[in-house]
Amino acid sequence: MHLLKTPFLLLLIIITTLSLFGCGDPVKEQIEQQLPMTEQRVAQLGEALNNGQVRNASLIKKYADTVMVNKANLAPLINEFRKDASTDGPMYKALLDRINTAKNQPQMFESSQALYNELLNIYQAADPVLYSDALSDPLNVLADMSDGQLPRINSLSKSQSQQANNAQDFGTGEQLIGNPSYGNWQTGSNGMSFWAWYGMYSLMGDMFGRRTSYNDWGRQRNYSYYNDYGRTRYSSPNQLKKQTSLDTRTKKSFSNRGQKFTSPYSKNRAGSSSLSSQSKTAQTSANRFRTNSVKKSSYASKSKSKNSSFRNSNTNTSRGFRRGK
Repeated sequence: MHLLKTPFLLLLIIITTLSLFGCGDPVKEQIEQQLPMTEQRVAQLGEALNNGQVRNASLIKKYADTVMVNKANLAPLINEFRKDASTDGPMYKALLDRINTAKNQPQMFESSQALYNELLNIYQAADPVLYSDALSDPLNVLADMSDGQLPRINSLSKSQSQQANNAQDFGTGEQLIGNPSYGNWQTGSNGMSFWAWYGMYSLMGDMFGRRTSYNDWGRQRNYSYYNDYGRTRYSSPNQLKKQTSLDTRTKKSFSNRGQKFTSPYSKNRAGSSSLSSQSKTAQTSANRFRTNSVKKSSYASKSKSKNSSFRNSNTNTSRGFRRGK
């Protein structure tokens, strides 16, 4: 009787083992399906940029030409912004870096779900209509550099948005403060954090503005597309984690002094105008993001958050890239 049971038990173990191997990780299967779709989407966005099919990218070229006429001394900075209309721009290069990290360094992500969420975020960020809206920030910096000659696009005037938000004037280029494609927050020996521009963008701080501290900007920043609509899409998980860490550290510092610090991301600033339906959906997603800790959506995530941006927006895949024109 014992001899009969042994083969039966062995067979049962083999069947159970095979069934376990047959049940693959469903999230990993989703990743395998999503990765080539996201790669293709980013590549198609590059083609759309190079072919002049993204509306605000085309306007950046025109605005750059106009500003150059009257401010030729700012040619290096103007030409830097001109790159935003092509695949040489920092925003597009950031998408390429993120897709390469997702593809070649999956170990950088805490879980399969975190990796899948990142692929979805990149996919949506590469939507040409959404990307055109995101380009409104550098485009409107050029508008501000024109001293009123060129109108802002997808945004209220500076004075209108300042009044609506009771915002402080942080100088020309303030739309890009906080955007990791153009600079980063650095902490000095005194523990204070300030905005440091990358490369040629530092001319904005030198010529138009002043040194911007996180303490001031966080409490009195004005509207920008990136900070109010696109942050979860146009930042890597690690960049979002750093932003949250700085915000937490600043709140703690204020609290130790018996003061209160309100996060720059605690509410949307007024100032958007004529944005696409995709961006309006992004705002809803950003609101969810604010009410849920970044711990659920960054490298530090250990839960399978379902708050990924545009989780239900894959219906956009069939929309032509010419819609950005």
